[in-house]
Amino acid sequence: MGLKLIFTTIFSSLSAVDSEWGGPLQKQTGSEKPTRVGFLKQFSVMNMTFERGALSLVGGLVIALVSVAALHPPAAGTAKPVYSVLQRAEALVLSSGLLPRAMIAAAEPERSMGDLIDMDVASGDTDIGPTDVVASASSLSDAFGRMGYKLDSVIEGSQPVPRLFLSSLPNDLSQVAENSERKEIFFRSVLPLVLQANEEILADRRRLWKLRYQTRLGQKAGPADRLWLQVMGEMYRVKRGDIDALLTRIDIVPPSLALAQAAEESGWGTSRFVREGNAMFGQWTFSSKKGLVPTDREEGKTHKVRAFDSLIDSVRAYALNLNSNRAYRELRRERAQLRRNGNAIDGRILAGTLKRYSQRGEAYIVGLRGLIDSNGLSSLDDARLVGPTI
Repeated sequence: MGLKLIFTTIFSSLSAVDSEWGGPLQKQTGSEKPTRVGFLKQFSVMNMTFERGALSLVGGLVIALVSVAALHPPAAGTAKPVYSVLQRAEALVLSSGLLPRAMIAAAEPERSMGDLIDMDVASGDTDIGPTDVVASASSLSDAFGRMGYKLDSVIEGSQPVPRLFLSSLPNDLSQVAENSERKEIFFRSVLPLVLQANEEILADRRRLWKLRYQTRLGQKAGPADRLWLQVMGEMYRVKRGDIDALLTRIDIVPPSLALAQAAEESGWGTSRFVREGNAMFGQWTFSSKKGLVPTDREEGKTHKVRAFDSLIDSVRAYALNLNSNRAYRELRRERAQLRRNGNAIDGRILAGTLKRYSQRGEAYIVGLRGLIDSNGLSSLDDARLVGPTI
């Protein structure tokens, strides 16, 4: 019944068009030559006829579409938009430590993460919450081994770092008996996240240098660049439009320093703050943001340890803290000096500027440098991410 109505409507519209065009065109038969006035009059009639015919055709099509919509109404409700958990260079988060079998490495299409870990996992296309199954530390270590991801090889410079981004660390990391194995699992889990955050920072830094070069040539920044500079200024607490000041702040954190601080602040990934809030760097918060109350917080204190949805968020916030907080101006000055002298950004050197990061003061610096030296972390300052996101 509905299709019959649609075809009848379209046919009647086309018939109207045909009848309208048939009238004036049939009058032009025979050998009679029209006069100039007659020709103009006839042209005007044809133009009006064409407009009426076109309107009739459009009206018929509209009626047909409305009929289709009435016969086949859309489903109720609103479709859920596709959402990417990580928003910048990375394409996938392994949520809650899960390794989705649906994701297959581009370099090895026959090999999925489900093949690497012998366990049931959820699809990477769904939202994964804290109640989902979390990969154990031993399973994660086995997966690293099957991928050929070895920390010693990365330290030696013979192997790059895969783009493997865990959203959370295994909850049973503290149960790994061997201290050296626990350390290696921790470093291999956190290193890709630090390198990813640094890649994002370097992308912003390259854009800054381009804008600085343009302004030196007398070229005005476009609307998008001006808005971006305003956002960067607010984020890094710099006066609006001060590109040089931004260049001293938008810079990388050496992996050796980030890994040493993550190990120190999180107890090698075993603290309650990491397990419950992905908080690897012990950042305090006094705002209404979600956070974890320290069990040994003194009476009358209101600070919390800031919690995060994922580990990469924790790393990004840590880097922004060092790059924007006035307490770490010495770190930024030392880093800028290393840049000016053409030297590599050395995590061990920058560790000496973090006296105010901990109440332990100088002892904290000694501890960080000890971690860097004893674990050979300085070599990781040259590590780079390669390959597709896993």
